[in-house]
Amino acid sequence: MNIEVENEQATIEEATAILMEKLPASKVARLLSAWRVGHGDYLQTRENLIVRESVDSLFEKAKAAHQR
Repeated sequence: MNIEVENEQATIEEATAILMEKLPASKVARLLSAWRVGHGDYLQTRENLIVRESVDSLFEKAKAAHQR
């Protein structure tokens, strides 16, 4: 029996996508930064997460989160 293990980057990307569905980008960036103490660049991570967002999409996400 062979078990195929994804590389670490693929796992991180999948987990980040799941977190982005449930949390604001700023919280995801802070969480990833805390997990990678001494590794990576928080500002670059934040930029990579927010680059997919517009002001309108961030506003709609904040509005939806506030209504919960």
